Amino acid sequence: MDIRGGIVSTLSVFVLLLSACAPEGGGTVATGERLGAPADAPALDVEVVVDELELAWDVARTPEGTVLVTERGGRLLAHDEQGTREVAADLDDLFVGSEAGLMGLEVSPDFGRTREIFLCHATRTGGGRPQDVRVTRWRLDEGAAAAERTGTVVDGLPISSGRHSGCRLRFLPDGTLLVGTGDAAQGANPQDPDSLGGKTLRLHPDGTVPEDNPFADRDGPGAAVHTLGHRNVQGLAVQPGTGTVWSAEHGPGTDDEINVLEPGANYGWDPAPGYDESVPMTDLEEFPDALPAAWSSGRPTVALSGAAFLEGDQWGAWEGALAVAELKNTGVGVYRVEDTAVTGLTRMAELENDYGRLRSLTLDDEGALWVTTSNGDDDAVLRVTASAGDS
Repeated sequence: MDIRGGIVSTLSVFVLLLSACAPEGGGTVATGERLGAPADAPALDVEVVVDELELAWDVARTPEGTVLVTERGGRLLAHDEQGTREVAADLDDLFVGSEAGLMGLEVSPDFGRTREIFLCHATRTGGGRPQDVRVTRWRLDEGAAAAERTGTVVDGLPISSGRHSGCRLRFLPDGTLLVGTGDAAQGANPQDPDSLGGKTLRLHPDGTVPEDNPFADRDGPGAAVHTLGHRNVQGLAVQPGTGTVWSAEHGPGTDDEINVLEPGANYGWDPAPGYDESVPMTDLEEFPDALPAAWSSGRPTVALSGAAFLEGDQWGAWEGALAVAELKNTGVGVYRVEDTAVTGLTRMAELENDYGRLRSLTLDDEGALWVTTSNGDDDAVLRVTASAGDS
């Protein structure tokens, strides 16, 4: 079965066995036949933890167990045993339009000492027009009732109407912060070394550029660039044990991509001049050294979004797999990976269709998977737990 002909949308778990070899000249992984789920696939329990949200975007959990959630419209919320409340945070400069607003959220790995969290959001001018996308640093108070903005990590990420605004945040094992950006639907950005659009950026939490960045010797904002040639990075996940960073990215009418990020690498998106979305996601004719995708959707796209690696014995056959949310197909794909290749795809039946569009995935220290829905209203935060051997 060719995966381009459609994605599984039933309530049964299916496995799509994928060959590890890409066809000549492209990054799309060849597809195999559809088979039943492995006998040791885990049973999943899905709990609605927070509901009545509007355009929920990201979710993170602090070491003390408080669940933080962003809504694209500008609310930061906290949930704990006391219930759900809005966190007072001064976002008066927020621009909300198209895909832009309050987006990515990440908790500092040093939260126990600093109580710092990081937000990615669009800003507006005094006249209300979109100004940029930026990452800011905040200090959360002890009761998670208020957050104070303490600094800007990076600003000047391009914005136009709000389309393709990114913006995913993920801390790396070395304590640096990775930022996945969108190309702002402006054709020159992905290949422009001085533009922060269509890139992943790597920075210290204080906004300084690490000396070992691949372009650290550049003057100006381009020193922060980690990888280039992206369209709209939506998911970032660090593989346990290896530290390898994987990304999930929206394609145009074809080829959503899962990529393995290598410092300094080009991923081949170049819609200039203008904004020509008929060009390949990874244009190997124009950029022979571009890195092909580890997996791509073909046609139609599935709107890949947040990503997380599954850890813990409770995940059974899925332990070590990469889970990726989908906005179009209203589910979560579980990708078996070996080294830098995708070798299989399973779908989580318990999340298929019942909760609508799914955006963000975050694995907590206990191995539970936190999920945000993105349906526009009555959105929710879900907690998914696995029980291997109980299926």
